[in-house]
Amino acid sequence: MRLFHTPLGIVALTFALVVPIAAQTPTHNAKSSNGHKSKPPSSSPLPGSASPLSWVDDASLLAPGTMSLSVSAMRWSGADLSEVDFPIVDASVGITKRVQLSASIPRIVGSADAAGPVGGVGTSYISGKIALLTGQSDVKLAVSPILEILGKGAAQALAPGESRLQLGLPISLEVAQGPARMFAATGFFSRGAWFAGGGAGVQATPRVGLSMSFTRSWAKTDRAGVTRDRREVSGGVSYFATPQFGLYGSVGHTMATTDENGAGMSVSGGVTFLLTPRITQ
Repeated sequence: MRLFHTPLGIVALTFALVVPIAAQTPTHNAKSSNGHKSKPPSSSPLPGSASPLSWVDDASLLAPGTMSLSVSAMRWSGADLSEVDFPIVDASVGITKRVQLSASIPRIVGSADAAGPVGGVGTSYISGKIALLTGQSDVKLAVSPILEILGKGAAQALAPGESRLQLGLPISLEVAQGPARMFAATGFFSRGAWFAGGGAGVQATPRVGLSMSFTRSWAKTDRAGVTRDRREVSGGVSYFATPQFGLYGSVGHTMATTDENGAGMSVSGGVTFLLTPRITQ
C-alpha cells in the first residue's frame, strides 16, 4: 500500500488552502453556468478522475491483522470551476499474507453553481488485493479486483440504463532497490474504460518519503469525435511522526487533458492511522 505521509506543516498548508478558497469560490445562476469550460473530476465516469490513487497502487500488502485508516481533503482547480472533496476516507485491512481488503469513499462538497460539483458521496471503490509475488524477492506482483460505485455527478454522464456499478481489474507491479522503488499498474473497467499509471518513490530519511507518479484513464464514447482521456502527474511527500501515525500531502496537475475531462490542478493532504495487532506472549 502506498502512503504519502507528510510533515505537519504541509498538511496545515493544504487545509489552509482548501477551506478558505472553497468558501470564496464565486457562485453563478443556472444561465451563466452554461458558459463554463471546465467540468469537475467528480462528474467524469473515467476511473480515478477524482481519486486516482484508489486504483493505481503498488503491490505491497498490509500485514495480517493490520488496519490503515486515512482521512484527507482535496481541492481541484480548473479553468473556471473548482471542487473540494472532504472528507475522503480510505480504509484497508490485511486479511492474510496474500489478501487485503480496502475501501475509498469521498464526500463531494456541493456547489450553488448548476454546472459545479454535485454534492454528496462521490465515486467510491471497494477492492481486494491478492499477492501473486510476495516479499521473497525485490519484485512484487498483485491483482486487485475492484468494484466502482459512481457518484451522483459521474452517473449523470452515463447513457440511459447504464449501471453505476462497474467492475475493474488492476494489476500492480513493484520493484524495490534499497531505499528506492518503482511501481506500475494497469487494467480495465467493465464499461470499456482503461487505465495505466506508475511512478517511483524513495525513503529520504527513516521518517520521510518522496514520490512521483503519472496516471492515465481513457474510454471511447458513442458520440462522434468525443473521447474521454485524462492524464495527471503528481508528487507527494510523507512523514511518519510515530509508527502508528502519519501525515501526507500531494500536488498533481493534468497534462494533454481537455477542460471537459477535468483538466486542472489538485492539492491534497491528510492523516493516516495504522493499527497493528498486539503480540501476546
